[in-house]
Amino acid sequence: MRTLFLSHPRYRDHLAPDNHPEQPGRIVAIERQLEGESFQNLIRDMARPVTDAEIQRVHPAAYVDHIRIQAPHDGLMSISRDTILSNGTYEAARLAAGAACLAVDEVMTGLVDNAFSAARPPGHHASARQAMGFCFFNHAAIAARHAQAEHGAERVAIVDFDVHHGNGTQNIFYSDETVFYASIHQQHLFPGTGEASETGVAGNILNVPLAAGANGAAVLEAMTNTILPAVTAFHPDLLVLSAGFDAHYRDPLGDLNLVEADYAVLTRAVMDVADRVCGGRVVSLLEGGYDLDALGLSAAAHVSALMGH
Repeated sequence: MRTLFLSHPRYRDHLAPDNHPEQPGRIVAIERQLEGESFQNLIRDMARPVTDAEIQRVHPAAYVDHIRIQAPHDGLMSISRDTILSNGTYEAARLAAGAACLAVDEVMTGLVDNAFSAARPPGHHASARQAMGFCFFNHAAIAARHAQAEHGAERVAIVDFDVHHGNGTQNIFYSDETVFYASIHQQHLFPGTGEASETGVAGNILNVPLAAGANGAAVLEAMTNTILPAVTAFHPDLLVLSAGFDAHYRDPLGDLNLVEADYAVLTRAVMDVADRVCGGRVVSLLEGGYDLDALGLSAAAHVSALMGH
């Protein structure tokens, strides 16, 4: 299996206070775990910045300029209680969004079978005109629109297994029948959205909230019995993953009980469906995961499964 891994050293320039969970060390933890012999065949490349045309398919130019202008020359600035701008944030966020588009290009043209982008800041809480929850630009949404605009994808499915609901992604596509958004997440956790009753104007939204304490077996059951059959029925041309690893039992921001091996099982289940409905085309984009050891091990299990191990 030809798997592309995308990252960039400038992701470490997006800074936050020392006690903030979304730290530069997150990318370091993933990259270290992918140095082993079993990852020697991983195809590695650098992210590139998103173009104005690519980002403006989701975020208005005025909003993008607002993020750029707000970024401080020195120190830190809070957009909200938990969403922090530093001097390096804007460039890092544009690289994260550009990596999503580059991953789509490589997968949709058949240069690779699938791709994983380890980028920060994350994206799935960002709506078209609002940054929140550590997120500035919605990479999954940008990837979906890029696949449609540049590669003729008629239908794109986004599957989100972050412990938090991707409210921004849901908001962006709530009335769009060409994009299917499905999320497994912890119920009543930040941002407080993602009830099963939220189904979208076109029935294109599927939420499976789980009670605190649910383990990997419960997540796999929800994925295999509810979400993946719906993805199959939607028959997308591309499957985008919002790959959060904060459902791990060690993560400080959630209360689900996955272990790293669960992410390999989940990934293989997703890949089996992708093989049947969209030629195996999967683009995976890093979202959450805030215990560094758990994040590195879980992301490595995910990438190993993408590689066919």
